[in-house]
Amino acid sequence: MMQEQSSIKKQAVSRSYWPPAVIISAGCLIAMLTWGPRSAAGAMQLPVLDSYGMSTEAFAFAFALQNLLWGFGQPFAGALADRFGTQRVLITGGLFYALGVALMTVSASPTMFTITVGVIAGFGKMVPERMRPLAFGLASASGSFGQFVFSPLAGGLISTVGWQTTCLVFAAMLLMIVPMSFFVASRSMKESSAATGVRMMSIGETLREAIWHRSYMLIVIGFFTCGFQLQFITVHFQRYVVESGLSANVGYWAFALVGLFNVVGSLVSGWLCQHYPSRYVLAAIYFLRAVLTLVFINLAPSPVYALMFGALSGLLWLSTLAPTSAMVNVMFGPANFGLLYGIAFCSHQVGGFFGVLLGGLIRASTGSYDLTWYLSIALGVASALISLPIIEKPVGERAQAAPAQ
Repeated sequence: MMQEQSSIKKQAVSRSYWPPAVIISAGCLIAMLTWGPRSAAGAMQLPVLDSYGMSTEAFAFAFALQNLLWGFGQPFAGALADRFGTQRVLITGGLFYALGVALMTVSASPTMFTITVGVIAGFGKMVPERMRPLAFGLASASGSFGQFVFSPLAGGLISTVGWQTTCLVFAAMLLMIVPMSFFVASRSMKESSAATGVRMMSIGETLREAIWHRSYMLIVIGFFTCGFQLQFITVHFQRYVVESGLSANVGYWAFALVGLFNVVGSLVSGWLCQHYPSRYVLAAIYFLRAVLTLVFINLAPSPVYALMFGALSGLLWLSTLAPTSAMVNVMFGPANFGLLYGIAFCSHQVGGFFGVLLGGLIRASTGSYDLTWYLSIALGVASALISLPIIEKPVGERAQAAPAQ
């Protein structure tokens, strides 16, 4: 028995083929490719509406559904990655993501557009995250740099070669996820559990423990707001800028600044979570988002203010990921992190669904995005308040095994 366990441990260790620098570089490139093309959603809206005569509601529903299915797929992808490793999930997700983006070019009806963008690309983004705070911040920063690169790139390509060709270019670039996945392949949690001697709970046990854990559910509920705010801005902000009387280029560059400044925000958030309680970091982020939005929408439209809003929003953009992932990891450990973070991310994407959809519906019915902006502010304040009572301690068997403080 001892020899068998020793053999399993050696096998688990031997699965790491690449030096850390290569693994980190590949992971950052995947994050950049995954998050970059989606930043073009706002730039695509008006060209797509002009090409197909599609309504705002149809466009908003398609991208809202993408966020919803992305979220619903995440717990399954996380559970599969926990048990079988990440490589298969990354390859499958990358291929479907590229296919969905490419098929946007032939999605001339609201129904077909919803299927290709919403379903195929939505499930294609099932990329599990399993990093600790600072490393998670680095991954978020890489994704944000992709947003900084892809947002003006999308604007330039759309104006020169059209949005259909832009989609094909992005789809080709997304195929790079496939070879990169070989550098970041992880062993299954079954192997990890055998190597460390820590029992891997079943999915049923994990879900029962998590659903009845108050602090975990507060994280899940709060993450709804993050998705609502981010996806509303991603899809509707650039149109809001144009309808405020500003140039479309202002919207492109303001959203690019979101990505650039989030590189800093994500890294700082990860650092803060290593030195201060993550719940306080998370509450501060939600509250500052609400304050920033309230100030911005009450200022007179100006290129300077739009660019400042993009930069300051960037500091708070994906900075929620580090404290959220850190708290889930502390509570439940890495053995089922993919599943439980996936459930939290599902809530994030449900929020994104409503942020995109309500933004489109409210704009169509009232002629303004004002009501959605104020709803975003209210949700930010509420999420800041519910983050404060979260208890950052191991639960269940991890609590029993944890050393006394």
